[in-house]
Amino acid sequence: MKSRLLICLFLWNFIHVTQAQQPSDWLEPFAPHKIAGNLYYVGSKDLASYLIATPEGHILINSSLEESVPLIRASIEKLGFKFSDVKILLISHAHSDHCAGSAEIIKQTKAQHFVMAEDADAVESGGAVKSRLKASYLKFPPAKVDRRLKDGEEVTLGGSTVVAHLTPGHTPGCTTWTMKVDGLNAVIIGSPNVNPGYILVDNKDYPTIASDYEKTFRVLKAIPVDLFLGAHGGYYDMTTKHARFLVAGGDNPFIDPAGYARYVAN
Repeated sequence: MKSRLLICLFLWNFIHVTQAQQPSDWLEPFAPHKIAGNLYYVGSKDLASYLIATPEGHILINSSLEESVPLIRASIEKLGFKFSDVKILLISHAHSDHCAGSAEIIKQTKAQHFVMAEDADAVESGGAVKSRLKASYLKFPPAKVDRRLKDGEEVTLGGSTVVAHLTPGHTPGCTTWTMKVDGLNAVIIGSPNVNPGYILVDNKDYPTIASDYEKTFRVLKAIPVDLFLGAHGGYYDMTTKHARFLVAGGDNPFIDPAGYARYVAN
C-alpha cells in the first residue's frame, strides 16, 4: 500500500512539474483559420499545427503535445472537416512539443505517419537525441513510422504536394515543409533555433550538430518563400498577423518574405 502511494505521489509530481515547465500558450486554444487555399492553421496559440485539406483526405503537420490532441481535433472540426479524414501525419521534428500527440492521433484516425529518416528512430523509441542539457522535450509516447522520408522527398495526397527539406541541428531530422498554394510558396520552418542549453561543441550524443546547423541556414536562405509559417506561431508573429487577417480587404498578412529573411538572419 505504501509503495502504491509513493508511486502515485511520484506520478502526480511528474505531471505537475512537466506542466509547469510548459509555456501557457502551448495549450491555449486559438481560432483555427485559413492561411491560403487549402492550407489551414489548427494549432494552439503557439504550438503550430497545419491542415492541408484535399478531396481524398487531409495531411496534418505536427501533433504537438498529448494534451493538444483534443484541441487539434476541435479546430479541424470547427473548420468543417472530419478529424477521421486525416490520412497522413507529418511532424517538424522529434521533440515532445511537436510529436508527443502522434500516437494518439494515429490511434484515432488510422493516419499514415511519415517522418524524416534521421528522426524516425527517436519517434519510434519515444526518446529524442540529446542535443542540449535540458531534457524536458526528449521523452514522448513512441509512435510507429510508416515511411522514412529523405531530404527533398515529396508527399502527395488529393492533388496537394508538400516537400520535406532536411534542416538539421535542432534535431538530426528537423524538417522544413514547403508547398505551393494558390501560386504562392508556403514555407513551414521546422526550427533553426539554438535553444538555451544546446551543446554545440564536443556533443558526444550529437557530434555533427554544429555542421548540421550550418547546413540548415544555407538551405533556409535558398528556399523561395511567400507565406512565412513555422512550427511555433511565435516564429512568424502569428497572433498579430491573424488579427490583421480578420480585417476585411488588404493583402494576406501571412505573405511575408521580408519577415522570413529577418527571422532566418537573426
